[in-house]
This record gives sequence, C-alpha cells and structure tokens, in this order.
Amino acid sequence: MIRLLSILTITSLILFAKTSVDANIKKTNNKLNSFSKNYSIVNKKMSKTARAILKQKRSILQQEKYLNALKKELKEKESGYSANKTKLKSMKEVRSNLKSSQEKLEEELLFTIAQSVSLSIILEEDTQVSEKSLIEFEVLKAMLKSSKKKVKELNTMFYNNSKNIDSLNTHASSLEVSIANIDSKRKKLLSTQKKNKKALRKLKLAESSYKKELKNLLSRQDLLKKTLAKLNIIKVDEIKKAKEEKRRKKAFASKKSISNKNLPKVKKHGSSYQKVKTKKYHGKKTISPFYPYKVTKRYGTYTDPIYGIKVFNESISLKPNKKNTKVKTVFNGKVIYADKTSVLKNIVIIEHSNGLHTIYANLSQISPKIKKGKKVKKGYTIGRVSEELIFEVTQKSFHINPVKLFK
Repeated sequence: MIRLLSILTITSLILFAKTSVDANIKKTNNKLNSFSKNYSIVNKKMSKTARAILKQKRSILQQEKYLNALKKELKEKESGYSANKTKLKSMKEVRSNLKSSQEKLEEELLFTIAQSVSLSIILEEDTQVSEKSLIEFEVLKAMLKSSKKKVKELNTMFYNNSKNIDSLNTHASSLEVSIANIDSKRKKLLSTQKKNKKALRKLKLAESSYKKELKNLLSRQDLLKKTLAKLNIIKVDEIKKAKEEKRRKKAFASKKSISNKNLPKVKKHGSSYQKVKTKKYHGKKTISPFYPYKVTKRYGTYTDPIYGIKVFNESISLKPNKKNTKVKTVFNGKVIYADKTSVLKNIVIIEHSNGLHTIYANLSQISPKIKKGKKVKKGYTIGRVSEELIFEVTQKSFHINPVKLFK
C-alpha cells in the first residue's frame, strides 16, 4: 500500500512538472515570436543576445520535458528491468541444460534408428527355416518392434525439446530487446542531462553578457538624463527616479540561477521606468546628423524580454557606414554643452529656437572649434563618430522622436 502511494505521488509530481514545463515552453515560444517581431527597437547586439537567450531557454525547457518523460518511464520499468535480468539469467541456464539434453537425445535417437535399420535388413534376409532360426527371427522381430517404439518416443521427446528451446529463444530475445531498450534510454538520459548542463552554462554566460549590456544601456540613459536635467533642458522627478532604481534592482536580483528544478521564467515587474513626456514634432523638416546611416536603436517603449524591465528609448542610435564620419548640427543654434564623459564618450548639446534642443552623444571626438557658447549654422561639423551616434531631441521638457525631424 505504501509503495503504491509512493508511485502515485511520484507520478503526480512528474505530471505536474510536465504540465509546468509545457506551459513554460509555450510562454517562452510566445515571448520569442513576439520579440522576433519587435527586436529592432533595441540595439542590434542586445537583440541578438536576447533572442539567443530565449532560444536557449526554449531548448532547455524541451530537454527538461524529455528528461521528465524519460525519468517517469525508467521509474515505471525499473522493477521490471531487474526481474527481466534475473529471469533472463535463469532462462539462459535452462536453455543451456535443454541444449545439452537435446544433444544426448539426438545421439540416442540416431543410434536407435541405426539399430532399427540394421534389424530390418537382417529380418529381410533369406534364411533356412529351422527351430533355432524361427526363435532368432522372433527375438529379432521383438527387438525391432521395441527399437521402433523407442525411436518414436525419442522423436517425440526431441521435438518437444526443440519447441521448448525455440520458445525460450523467443522469450529470451524479447527480454534482451527490452533490457537493451532500457539501457539505451539510460544512456540517452545521461547524454541529455550532460547537454542540459552545457546549455545551462551557455545560458548563464549569455544572461551575464545581456545583463551587463542592459545595465550599460540604462546607465547611459541615466547619465544623459542627469546631464540634461543639470542644464534645465528636462525635469527629473526624484521620487519616481528612486522608485525606478528600486524596481530595477528587484528585477535584476530576482533572476536566480537556472537549474533543472528552477525552470526559466520571464518575470514581470510592472512599470519600472519613469513616465516620459513626449510630443509630436510640427516644425520644418531638416537634415540628419550624417548620411547614409542605419537606425540601430529606435525611439519608444520597449519591454526587456529577459528581466521584464520597461525601458523608454528617448533617443535613437544611428550607425554610420564608415568610421570617423562627420556629424553635423541639424538646425541653426548655440552650443550649450560640449564635454567628454566616461560612459557616453563625447557629448554636444545645441540650443535652437522655440525651446528645442538636439543632443549628440557617443561622439568619438568633438571638433576643436566647438566650445560652449559658440553659434553654429545647420550643417556645421560638430564632431565625428566611429561606432554609433546617440541622437536625442527635446522641446520644453518634452521628448520628440528624432526621426520625425528628417526629410
């Protein structure tokens, strides 16, 4: 009874784990499909890492599902496996004894048949009829009858023995296949567990890389906000900022290391970003800071698929087609900031009419003539960029989608 309850409990747990794994695979697949449609919002490197993480999670979940099914099957067949091994050993011993007996039967049968044939030949020979010959004839006749009877008995025994050996062979082959099947699945289980561990190590490295990139992205945004706030270009709500920091820490801290018992889940932590004031641009269209370019990070809200952190990209990132590309101001204006930072490299901020500001960050260098207070005209070279330019536009504490400025 206790054993039955234990088996039922184990089966229930495995079924629950399977249901949980199926739900997680579906959730991860949905996340991956959704992310594949929108990944261009963030920078290319992060999007590739995030997609790789989600694919790896899906692979691990599928491996976990297979492992659960295999463990369940092996658990159910474990007692039968041991019994089959014992039974097979016993059957092989019986088969060996039967084969030995069969060989002896075969020898005796051949001898008896040969004896019968010899007696038949002697009885068929012409002999002189006498009292003595008649007695010998009857004796030989009785011997032949006995020999034929023995041949028949031996033949029946030999046939039955052969049937038993064939039956044992068939049964033994079936047991050997069953045992080999369990052994093969055990090897698969060990192999899958090994792959699973390798995949988990790979996933851990990918998540570490992604976490670093995400933190870097957030710190760049924070530094830019801080710079703009100091210049009174935008306002930062300190209370909301503190709450945002708390939520971020909680999101990063809640991602525990993934193991077979702790399956990966994409967690949500609600709104973990400050509400950004945005507005539509209604002014004249203008030039882009350089051309040709490729947008590697778009403007707008993005929910990080790994940590569930909401990020609002106030800027866009423009990648040049060659290094050391000249960056030009997009309107007439006055330089109000030009300096080097540890995170955003070089930053230039230009003030324009109607409370409009354009921000050029991540410059590889600032032009020597660009100083605070310098007036510049549209198209004037303010610096150079090698990797990608972070371009941001604000108007009276509101953010504007920078691409809306371009012709």
